[in-house]
Amino acid sequence: MRISKFGNLYQLTLLPRLFPVNCYLYEEENELILIDAGMPASFKGIVHLIERINKPLTNIILTHAHGDHVGSVDQLKQRFPNVIVSISVRDNRLLLGDQSLGDEEPKLPIKGGFDKNLKTIPDLLLNEGDRIGSFEVISTPGHTPGSISLFNTINKQLIVGDAMQTKGKVAVVGQLVPTFPFPTFGTWNKKLALESVKKILQLEPSLVAVGHGKVLENPMDILKQAIHEAEKKLVTV
Repeated sequence: MRISKFGNLYQLTLLPRLFPVNCYLYEEENELILIDAGMPASFKGIVHLIERINKPLTNIILTHAHGDHVGSVDQLKQRFPNVIVSISVRDNRLLLGDQSLGDEEPKLPIKGGFDKNLKTIPDLLLNEGDRIGSFEVISTPGHTPGSISLFNTINKQLIVGDAMQTKGKVAVVGQLVPTFPFPTFGTWNKKLALESVKKILQLEPSLVAVGHGKVLENPMDILKQAIHEAEKKLVTV
């Protein structure tokens, strides 16, 4: 597992060259917060880093319910039984196997893989504006109906899950990147995904950390370019 550090934020990347799957560990003053849990094979690397930093893991926040973001949750919950696992109210339904859509939601098929054998039941269900440590929950639907991003109100770092990808190309999720198409294949609503990245832009983040690919530092110009390209493609559809 490759580990990269950006201030107090650690990016842990499984299979960095072939199929990068990221999760993020943030070091607060007295605790650690894990954002996403990668694949089952991510477990050992996550635990090794937690032990190296030597602070308690208090929270696991899931940006959405896809299997490549919740893969080591059961192992982590067993290893750290007091950790609080959280996900959005909306995507908790997906964890429970409910792929039905609400009356107000666009009637598009929910895509992507889900772990049908997941045993962990989230301890906390999140809505926009909720706070955990230094992070504020930002609703960024599109990839899934209940996808969230986590905005660090101290340093303006933003962890966006699969709202964007940087592997292959920096792109709004749902825009096909031929060299790494998998996030697009798992995207529910690309129009909502575009609106979510426009929302992200308004936060003026200092850093954008994605589920698949490298971290974007000083990301404003490249965010604007990705939005522009997505807008052009949606117009031509």
